[in-house]
Order: sequence, then C-alpha cells, then structure tokens
Amino acid sequence: MPKASSFSRFTRGVRHTVRAFASTKHPVLVHIVPMRRCNLSCTYCNEYDKTSDPVPIDTMLQRIDKLAEFGTSVVTISGGEPMMHPEIYDVIARIRHHGMIAGLISNGYYFQVDKIRKLNEAGLDYLQISIDNVTPDDVSKKSLKVLDAKLVNLRDHAKFKVNINSVVGGGVANPEEALIIANRARELGFSSTVGVIHDEMGLNKGLTDREKEVYREIKAKGTRSYARWNWFQDALVDGKEYQWRCRAGARYLYVDENGIVSWCSQQRGTPGIPLLEYTREDMEREYITEKWCAPTCTIQCVHQVGHLDAWRDPQISIGDYNDRKGKRLKKETVAQVLSVD
Repeated sequence: MPKASSFSRFTRGVRHTVRAFASTKHPVLVHIVPMRRCNLSCTYCNEYDKTSDPVPIDTMLQRIDKLAEFGTSVVTISGGEPMMHPEIYDVIARIRHHGMIAGLISNGYYFQVDKIRKLNEAGLDYLQISIDNVTPDDVSKKSLKVLDAKLVNLRDHAKFKVNINSVVGGGVANPEEALIIANRARELGFSSTVGVIHDEMGLNKGLTDREKEVYREIKAKGTRSYARWNWFQDALVDGKEYQWRCRAGARYLYVDENGIVSWCSQQRGTPGIPLLEYTREDMEREYITEKWCAPTCTIQCVHQVGHLDAWRDPQISIGDYNDRKGKRLKKETVAQVLSVD
C-alpha cells in the first residue's frame, strides 16, 4: 500500500466529500474498535477496560470489508487504545485497500520511530492524539511532559496528518495548560482542536468560567481543517442547546469490539444491531429519525458528519417513521387479539 501523501489525501478527500454531498446512501464516517483495553485509566473516560483481548484479525477484516460494501468514506480506529492491537497495521492496510480514508485515535504512548514507519507503510491518513495536561495528575496521564518525545518522532517521521486534541472540563488540575498544549502542537506543525467534556450519555456537563475562557482561546489557535468544524460547541459552552439533525446510525456508525452498531460511543446499544446484519433499511431509518440526545450532544465527530446533511431531509419521530412504513399494529389486529379468549 503506498504511503498516504498530502496530495493523495487531498484528492481522495475531495472525491469522498463530493460523494457525501451527492448521495445520502452511504456512511461518511465509521469509528471501529479493535480492542477495548487501554494502558491508561483516565478518570473521565468510559471507553476502556483492563482485561479484554484484541478482536481477532480475521473478524476485524470481515468488518472492514462490510463497511466497504456500504461505500463508507472514512474509517477511524479507536478504543481503548488501538495501538495495543498486535495487527493494527493489517487493519489500516485493509481500510486503504478498499479506497477508504484511514484514521486512528490514540493516547500517544506507542509512537516509537519503528511503529510510525509501519503506520506509514500501512497507509494511515490521519492520527488524532488527545493530550489533557502538561504534567500527569490523578485525572489523566495523557500529558505533554510524557508525550513530547513521541510528538517529535511524529514530526520527524510521520507521513500522515497529525491533530492534537484537548478536552476542556475533564477535571484536570490546571485547565489553562491546554493552551500550552495547543501552542506546542502549532510549533510542531500539527493542527489542534478542543473538545467539550460530556457525561456518560454524551451530553453537555457544563464548564466553569475559566474553562470557557480556555476553550475560546484554544479555538482561536491552530490550523484550519475539517476537524475545526466545531461551531456547534459555542452554544453548548454557553449552556444553550444546539438544534441539528443527527444522522448517527446512517452517515456515522460506531462499531464496538463486539461488532455491534450504535449511534455513538456514549449511546452504546442503540440501535444495537450487529454490523454483519446491518442493512440499508437500518441506515434509512436512522438517517430520517430524530435522536432524543441531539440538542445537548457534545460528540464532535457526529456533529461534523451531520453538517453535510444539515440543509436537507428534515427528520421525523420514530413513531411517524413506523406509520410511514406500516409497522404499527393495525386496529383490526388489536381487535382480534383482544377478542381471543
């Protein structure tokens, strides 16, 4: 698989963007989990464990093939810590084999030079690393002090694009350190983004006044890219709701380590259908129906995908959808049931 050059990423990105606007019949972004285990235990995180095994590589490749059948544009590997999967490079190569864009979300601990070179050869397009503070504390060990040498490795050897993300509101001792992290990302030539902490349902928890200031300062920094399509967060930071059309389950899929499709990482179990059994009808239903959690959702990637279809196809309730499809019990059927002794 050829390396993911800047020109290659650009041309493929343009092609997939045109497809996304031209048709609503395929997923734009899928997050897939090859293992739930993580080497860290950040206190605000609910997406890891300490015991689970990696998903067998044959199973992972089968799931990637299924996503390709759907015409998926971007597959981002998340966790847990996906770099702990012993065959992570094969997963990335399979994504690229199908012409899909390959992304990776990591805590940054595993980027020694030899691993970066293997990621280059596998064809990785994008990497996002979350860094929470300058020095480790009881909340998070994803710290600039620990990871800076790995960031230098990435600057010197990575052929893929790197974004550094900070989360405001996670409870780290000094939230203003996120500004130092954003500045360091710029020094190294990386893009930087900022996210807003959510509760266990993916909903807005609210920020302190100082955290709001930090959020606005970080947002003003960094290189502009798709990852900075995050204006929806401005309303949430101010404690307001944001009205939008969430297309999770259709344009965005979250596939966990068990192969189950969910709306997102914080709504695991809904719709709760195995990927290999997921159908176009399932995507049609999730595309057109409202999500109860949307107004205060802070899941940035789902919002970004939703922007593509914000101008078309108003959503309806699941009840109205069932009426359209004739899936409600007919009055005659109810009468027959009630008349049975």
